[in-house]
Amino acid sequence: MTAREQLPCDTAELRSLFLFEKLSDDQLEWLCRNGHVERFDPGYVYREDDLATSFYVLLDGELVISRRAGDQDVEINRTSQAGSYAGAWRSFFGDGVTNTLDNTLRTTVPSRLYVLAADKFAELMREWFPMPVHMLAGLFAGMRNTAQAVSERDRLVALSSLSAGLTHELNNPAAAVSSATAALRERIAAMRHKLGLLLSGPIDRDDLAVLAGLQNRTVEHVTSSSLSSLAASDREDELSDWLDDRGISSGWEMAPGFVQAGFGTAWLDTVASSIKDTSSLENVLGWLNATVDIELLMNELADSTARISALVTAAKQYSQLDRAPYQVVDIHELLDSTLVMLNRKIGDAITVVREYDRGLPPIPLYAAEMNQVWTNLVDNAVDAMKGQGTLTVRTSRDNDRVLVEIGDTGVGVPEEAKRRIFEPFFTTKPVGSGTGLGLDISWRIVVNRHHGDLSVESAPGNTRFMVRLPIAAAPEQGSGPG
Repeated sequence: MTAREQLPCDTAELRSLFLFEKLSDDQLEWLCRNGHVERFDPGYVYREDDLATSFYVLLDGELVISRRAGDQDVEINRTSQAGSYAGAWRSFFGDGVTNTLDNTLRTTVPSRLYVLAADKFAELMREWFPMPVHMLAGLFAGMRNTAQAVSERDRLVALSSLSAGLTHELNNPAAAVSSATAALRERIAAMRHKLGLLLSGPIDRDDLAVLAGLQNRTVEHVTSSSLSSLAASDREDELSDWLDDRGISSGWEMAPGFVQAGFGTAWLDTVASSIKDTSSLENVLGWLNATVDIELLMNELADSTARISALVTAAKQYSQLDRAPYQVVDIHELLDSTLVMLNRKIGDAITVVREYDRGLPPIPLYAAEMNQVWTNLVDNAVDAMKGQGTLTVRTSRDNDRVLVEIGDTGVGVPEEAKRRIFEPFFTTKPVGSGTGLGLDISWRIVVNRHHGDLSVESAPGNTRFMVRLPIAAAPEQGSGPG
């Protein structure tokens, strides 16, 4: 802190200030009796997060007020106007506000300040201006409650949107499971029927061994065909012709399944040459076709259930319901879970590009709160692109911080909006489309909660929101950003 020298208090000088010009002689004498004047050398008067112990009024000199953004102090006001004030000016609200300071105050030249203890300033305000105090307290509480209510509404709307998207994403694999299960039941019944027909004919132990070997080799070689529609159609025609030439009446039904599993006429030749009784070829092929269908359906069931599991895991990772609020995490897990949750809103017309530096170390975070930040930034990027473009999510190391960039190819942020974009209730969206709290909440989570930095660079077709988070320095644990 800067060196200080206590000086006499002059009521006439106080009266010359716009702040005190309407006070009576008794009130001015009370100010001098309960407060004092100090001379400050250039330097800090107080720092952000210090206890709010005093109310300061500039008599002469120059003051600079700044706020912390990441590891830097950002200047928000510089003045040499006598009567300018700072410090514990909200102390008259009592328990309604925090008792720590939300900015840093310093002098740039030798300066004189009138200093009044916070409890005395609170007493002054309540005794001299009871009605304005009540009105200001009501206004302050109303604004805070409004901000909280709108913030909660935004969170509920976002949750509703995410829930709808997750339900939609889960519905597709769930419907596939249901359909595959019903088809599987039918194919198992068909396979039992074909097996019954085979066993009712002239078959011996050696034949059964051959059939079992054919079935095992068939299952081992079942793959999901990657043929184009035209190539698959041509192969189906080839298999149908092969089956027709050998008098297989249901060949047109078997061919698509064999083609889907990756089999061709060479495999059919192998099957035919393995059977001694050619009259049973149709039943053998029908039995193997049912085997192929069952294996394909089981693969579909495995894929669908794996998709459901992945979605549930992503939702669990996103919500952090079973995790400690503050933990060391892989930033990429959070980003991926957010992209999964927002997959429906992102849509098919937006290309998602992930450029991850997998060498980044895990970092300490309030994970659920950071997922809210990623949600806000990705949601804004998607809106800016109007459903079509490229969304880029990039991570890298920036000295002792992790840098996460959310980029879009939208219209960009207007130049006049850049300096206000993180202000509460400021929005560039049409009326009714946004509350203007998403970026404000994100800024407070990143800067105040994690001692990081949130900034934006924008030009038409290239907008990037950049989040920098400390790798090692853990934030102070406390209440949430709302």
